[in-house]
Amino acid sequence: MHKNKEILIIGFALFSMFFGAGNLILPPFLGVQSGENWSLVTLGFFVTAVVIPILGIMAHAKLQGTMFDFGKKVSPTFSLLYCLTVYVISIALPAPRTASVTHEMAIAPFLGTSSIWTSLVYFLLVFLFVINRSKILNLIGKYLTPFIIIILLAVIFVGVTTTPETINPTTFDTPFVSGLLEGYQTFDAIGAIVVGGVLVISMNFNKNTSFQLKKEFITKAGIVAGVGLLVIYAGLIYSGVLFSASFAKGATRTEILSSLSTQTLGNVGTTFLSVLVALACFTTAIGIITGTADYFKGLFKNSQKAYVTTAIVSCVLGVLIGQFDVHYIIVIALPALMFIYPITIILILLNVLPEKLASPTIFKTVVGITFLFSIPDFLKFIINPESLAGIQSYIPLSEFSLGWVLPAVIIFTIVNVFKYFTTKTS
Repeated sequence: MHKNKEILIIGFALFSMFFGAGNLILPPFLGVQSGENWSLVTLGFFVTAVVIPILGIMAHAKLQGTMFDFGKKVSPTFSLLYCLTVYVISIALPAPRTASVTHEMAIAPFLGTSSIWTSLVYFLLVFLFVINRSKILNLIGKYLTPFIIIILLAVIFVGVTTTPETINPTTFDTPFVSGLLEGYQTFDAIGAIVVGGVLVISMNFNKNTSFQLKKEFITKAGIVAGVGLLVIYAGLIYSGVLFSASFAKGATRTEILSSLSTQTLGNVGTTFLSVLVALACFTTAIGIITGTADYFKGLFKNSQKAYVTTAIVSCVLGVLIGQFDVHYIIVIALPALMFIYPITIILILLNVLPEKLASPTIFKTVVGITFLFSIPDFLKFIINPESLAGIQSYIPLSEFSLGWVLPAVIIFTIVNVFKYFTTKTS
């Protein structure tokens, strides 16, 4: 029983480190746009916001190292650059976004204070948690996550048991793909390799825990977190569908979530939502900054000074960038996500596969081809998309910003088939 309880606490902690700003505001917004196609949108969202992230946790359970181990089969230089890119994106976008969402939904409606004060207090508290590194899993899993889950389930229960008068029609041309790409904005795949490292290091504090036991704990905790994410995402998306006709036209993501909580839980819903937003965003920021600080601590020969310095820099960046509104941060995040997400997904999938199917040659070729074919998807958010129309017309699925998928599958198959016949004939 003690073992199962510990797995549950770790799973709760993992869930709350995943479940932050984007995870709250994106699903109801998706639901409003999904209409009658909500199940297809939800399925697409599950792939990038639940399945891939949990596979990332399972990859961590298998490797039990750091993020560097995810890409080292490509080359040490590539892995170093990849890690630096991911951590810079993490502390520059999703971490500050948690403060921005907290201000817009939990502080400004009640106090009307400037966002600078929210960010200062917010990241000061984050810093205090990050510095108390050894207690993070226990504090989050035991005390913070249960509050988050109870409030979310209350909103969803009332929402899905309410009979709507009308449901708005879908605004998506390709519902599944729209859900898939919106899942990028949760940053959950990136979160998996960042907070998964936090999980591994936290478990390493107990020197008596064997490799196999840690693998079991991490894997089962990942499944607990995955089930939690799946239930909450589906509930929030469906609630958005049911109440879609009640929201003002052109309502923002934060406005939709605020209105949904008020309509389901009444005036007290606004207070509940404020607590929910603050807790969910706070735990995610802790996970991101702790993971970043852990990495740089290891990079500088287990230096505690490097850990503290990284935490300070991350929190200062959080204060500065957290001044922007949520919509702006989501918009500027798109190019970064289209650049790093395909490579992250491929690295997660390859690290989950058996060694015989994921040799260093496979890593090099598949990651290389993924990067090459995702360039047009990345560039169209920076330059005029029409100038890339000629190139994209030759790349299958490129019109859906998934031009890298088929080439990656083809090169993976070709190299493995070639390796199989070469080995058989030698």
